[in-house]
Amino acid sequence: MGSETDGFASGRKRMDDGTLSQYLYSKSLAQGQTCKYKKPGGRKFPQQLLSKHPLSVESLPAEILVKIFSYLDVASLLCAGCVSKRFSLIASDNVLWCKIFACRGLVKRTWKSSAVDKHAESLAQISVQDKPLGYWKKECLRTWTSSGKAGVGQMLRSINKFTGLPRRTAEALKSLGVHWIVVLKDKSGKEFVVEPTGVHFHDTSVTVSWTAAFWPNLSSLTALQIHGVTWVHLDPSSKVPKKNWPRRRSLVTEYDLTNLKAVSVPIASDKLIQLSCLTPGLLMALWKEGVGITFVMACLHYYHLLERSTLGSATSQYQLPPHQPLLDDIDPDCGLHGYYLHIELHNNEESFMSGGFRNLFCKRDYIQNGYLRLTAISYKKTSEHTAFSGRVGLSWKTDGFEGKVQNCCLMDVTVLDDEEKPFWCVSTPVSLRPSANSSVCYDYTGQSLNLHYCDAEGKIHMVLEWEADQYYLTNLVLYLSTDKVNNWFGTNY
Repeated sequence: MGSETDGFASGRKRMDDGTLSQYLYSKSLAQGQTCKYKKPGGRKFPQQLLSKHPLSVESLPAEILVKIFSYLDVASLLCAGCVSKRFSLIASDNVLWCKIFACRGLVKRTWKSSAVDKHAESLAQISVQDKPLGYWKKECLRTWTSSGKAGVGQMLRSINKFTGLPRRTAEALKSLGVHWIVVLKDKSGKEFVVEPTGVHFHDTSVTVSWTAAFWPNLSSLTALQIHGVTWVHLDPSSKVPKKNWPRRRSLVTEYDLTNLKAVSVPIASDKLIQLSCLTPGLLMALWKEGVGITFVMACLHYYHLLERSTLGSATSQYQLPPHQPLLDDIDPDCGLHGYYLHIELHNNEESFMSGGFRNLFCKRDYIQNGYLRLTAISYKKTSEHTAFSGRVGLSWKTDGFEGKVQNCCLMDVTVLDDEEKPFWCVSTPVSLRPSANSSVCYDYTGQSLNLHYCDAEGKIHMVLEWEADQYYLTNLVLYLSTDKVNNWFGTNY
């Protein structure tokens, strides 16, 4: 780190007399001898820091280990904390991190004479130890993490009028170096971390893929987690992170794998793999021969994605700010009109369909089975029918195999309310299935495909008709949950 850190990076300084006395005193007690050295008047350490391993490196007293750790740079100190539980506690010592906090200029220091400064430092140590263990470590990491976000707020100010989302979300994610990892947990508590192998940014979402040569046995897994990962910038002057810099995790979403068949929905397959969807937005591919994982793909919508990927913790997700409904006593149909729908169907290579539909409304007679029905494209109005680009399919690739699953793609849905605020946002894999009924529109004589997606907040229904060597979108209906509408607008439909 440098000389300004008061010797944290230097590992060759000798121990002072007080530290040596502490060491001899502790060693003589361990050997059952009468100590001729007086125990120096120092601060007391928590009971959990005392050694329980008399014949190992950890047999050194806590005072000696803290002194040794004080010569380490920040990256090495964080690594030392990963060795064992005792090292983790000692490496989180408040005095160590408070000195680092001060030496990095993270706190303002006022001028004092040398005598007053020494007395103030002794009093400060008492107040430092009053804080919970690891308090100043968290403060340092929080400050360094936030220092790397300078300028991101400016990027997020401009709003895209077609999506209601920040226009430069992808740029902000890239500038912070955000990437996403998969953490698999098995029944014994072990974690398996898989780094991303592919990232594709779209208009309103990002698609992340993970492949690996060896996956854990699926039957032994209990959970799958997706974490947003950012580098902790230990050196503000360096824009490129170093390999030994620590990384901070933020839990984005978690899936229960104890009963995969109950929580997943098979959506498509080819000769080699079976694709299953887990809500929200996870695509898991399994080999047909056996029960192994082929790859994992996640569709992450941009709505609050930056916050969810950086502001959560390794064990808890970022909580979105609660929505405060604005009651409208004038409009008797509040919450039934003024919606805007932006929808896109794509894969990682091309976009099949992208469009926006304004002024969607629902009559009170169309509220049925707990849903508002809003029609964006009616099969009766041929002027609204939209041509599809190409044949729908999702390509996949691993180290040894590759293929393309037909009639499967990714769908991004963004619904805005009458004030152009994001109301319902979802990004998910979907499949197109042949219609069991004949087409109700006589202008098309080819195959008819249906797309249907449903979750707790809404539904999407879509019909494609084949004619003249391409598909046409002939019906698009948006369904919004009445519970969602009532909570949002304070109504009672």
